[in-house]
Amino acid sequence: MARYTGPKLKLSRRIGSPIEDIPKHTTKRALVYPGMHGYRGRRLRDYGLRMNEKQKLKFHYSVLERQFRRYIAEATRLPGNTGEILQRLLESRLDNVIRRTGMARTIWAARQIVAHGHVLVNGKKCDRPSYTVQVGDVITLKPRIHKLVRENMESLSGHEVPGWIDFNPGELTTRVIALPTSDQIPFDVNANLIIEFYR
Repeated sequence: MARYTGPKLKLSRRIGSPIEDIPKHTTKRALVYPGMHGYRGRRLRDYGLRMNEKQKLKFHYSVLERQFRRYIAEATRLPGNTGEILQRLLESRLDNVIRRTGMARTIWAARQIVAHGHVLVNGKKCDRPSYTVQVGDVITLKPRIHKLVRENMESLSGHEVPGWIDFNPGELTTRVIALPTSDQIPFDVNANLIIEFYR
């Protein structure tokens, strides 16, 4: 099985930045390697820097290499800045929209909610985490998952919903009102280095 199922904190340590916005990943101690001597960082060369940026984006959206290459190909085909288009395509994934609203603590929890068939897009069940949402799409949840989602939202008090999503916490409904832009993505990554990596 290709998907990584080990400790997710190791992924944050490997790339040197948090891949999730939860205390377990964001504390300074979490990103320092354990042990008596810790981790003596090495200087990355050009190839290593580009690969590290690519891994950041892959881990943040929990996408495998083959699927990531498809997003690169799609971003290259569309007109405009390839790096910004790549980020927009990844940010528009259904599992990521669930995460951005605060209904799930992590991308892996959001993926599970979608894959188990709890999400409706425009009134129809959608169990594909990679589904790309469009402007005007309305995302709702089945009643049996409401209790869990509300518990998740309580644990993420102070979570800010991005401006391209209109979220109603009372009814747990989400409407996509615009396409995400690179400055609305709360994750620091140099997309141009990623595009250079694949050239």
